[in-house]
Amino acid sequence: MVSAPALTGRGSFLLTNVGELTTNVAVEGDPCGTVLDAAVLVRDGRVAWAGPREEIPDAAARGAGEQIEVVDAGGRAVIPGFVDSHTHLVFGGDRAEEFAARMAGERYAAGGIRTTVAATRAASDDDLRERLRALVAEGRAQGTTTLEIKTGYGLDVGTETRLARLAAEVTDEVTFLGAHVVAPEFAGRADEYVDLVVGAMLDAVAPHARWVDVFCETGAFSPAQSRRVLEAGRAQGLGIRVHGNQLGYGDGAALAVSLGAAAVDHCTFLSDDDVAALAASDTVATLLPGVEFSTRQPYPDARRLLDAGATVALASDCNPGSSFTSSMPLMIALAVREMGMTPAEAVWAATAGGARALRRTDVGVIEPGARADLVLLDAPSRVHLAYRPGVPLVRRVWKDGVES
Repeated sequence: MVSAPALTGRGSFLLTNVGELTTNVAVEGDPCGTVLDAAVLVRDGRVAWAGPREEIPDAAARGAGEQIEVVDAGGRAVIPGFVDSHTHLVFGGDRAEEFAARMAGERYAAGGIRTTVAATRAASDDDLRERLRALVAEGRAQGTTTLEIKTGYGLDVGTETRLARLAAEVTDEVTFLGAHVVAPEFAGRADEYVDLVVGAMLDAVAPHARWVDVFCETGAFSPAQSRRVLEAGRAQGLGIRVHGNQLGYGDGAALAVSLGAAAVDHCTFLSDDDVAALAASDTVATLLPGVEFSTRQPYPDARRLLDAGATVALASDCNPGSSFTSSMPLMIALAVREMGMTPAEAVWAATAGGARALRRTDVGVIEPGARADLVLLDAPSRVHLAYRPGVPLVRRVWKDGVES
């Protein structure tokens, strides 16, 4: 056995007596890379070693001459921290009345976004920051250690820049979504609004963002307008993401694949050609079952995508209108119950799948060199995330090796 380096500094410990370890380091027949009776050695916030407990590196097992904390998992399951690759966490107000109306039978439409825009524009930085940090903490308590956060509730240069700046205080994964819907003051003048988005707005927001996104959908932006936004963002060095195929069949998925987007999100209505294109590409299909739960739309068919060979991620789409939940365990339970996924596939999609959607290799996995983002479940296996829906099973969470 190899000797472990001395463990010094914050974020260093040995997590042992793990009943079931989900590494997401694929082995034949098991993309979750499951290890039973396992341990994880963490050094300075990174995974130094992971594997069967009987193979713990000698120095770590002895602890001789080292300052090492030993954490006993008590036979419980450990998974990578959830990677929530689609959220809208910076906003003002709420839309509880809209939710109640939908539950009373009214049809969901994207126009409610403008209600949030008005409240967000009126909110102070301190108000927006307070809610943002509360939602991040809420997600962390449920096992989410990596978050993507979109703008899109400002729709003017000043507010979109504010939202991006605030989001960047809590994540490196900031997405510019000025093309969420047409700003109310540009009603009937969508092309003029796109001029603003690809011009002054993009110039102001790009320094704070990693990604550009667009809502390519009837009632939002046409395929031509969407392509213009995405290509302008790419020209400024931003990666591409797409909201598409949520409200009906459309061109969002095809556009995403044609531009080499990291992900196309929603994917509720996909043609056979869309599925084939996704399967032949490295564009991730990010499914957002919280939206269908909250809007009573049909759930996307994850089984169809998986069987075709497409890469699938799960994300919360936490937002005040169509999915006001930060719970990735809920997304797993819904995906298993309503979308044809196995528990293992759903957990993989909520961890490694989300990392693929962000084109990250340092999260969503437990292997040497990865960030030590770990979740200890109060359960013997990951299956319990779907088996016991609504039960708070997340017992402990480490982000970069530091317990939250």
